Amino acid sequence: QLQLVESGGGLVQPGGSLRLACAVSGFTLDNYAIAWFRQAPGKEREGVSCISGSSTYTWYADSVKGRFTISEDPAKNTVYLEMNSLKPEDTAVYYCAARGFVCSINYDYWGQGTQVTVSS
Repeated sequence: QLQLVESGGGLVQPGGSLRLACAVSGFTLDNYAIAWFRQAPGKEREGVSCISGSSTYTWYADSVKGRFTISEDPAKNTVYLEMNSLKPEDTAVYYCAARGFVCSINYDYWGQGTQVTVSS
């Protein structure tokens, strides 16, 4: 059974950093693309970043380029989202999602989400 579990969310001050983790089970990262999405209250869900199978390709939304970094640790079957220089507008529930091989718009498997709040 494919499963994704997010962790690492919390409350941080503007300018601070957090590292989110997406632990996957039931499949290996070599064959799946993992994406991070976020949804703020009253807003549509938006894609934040994606890493393709075998880490051959990464993508970032313009709003997070230069501040967020996606990476994976195949030994731990975990994908990370390092978030630096956080802004209040980064406040949202962050979800990781998986699909076969390549980054795209639609994903087949989703985690439950982790709350990130950026506030002073």
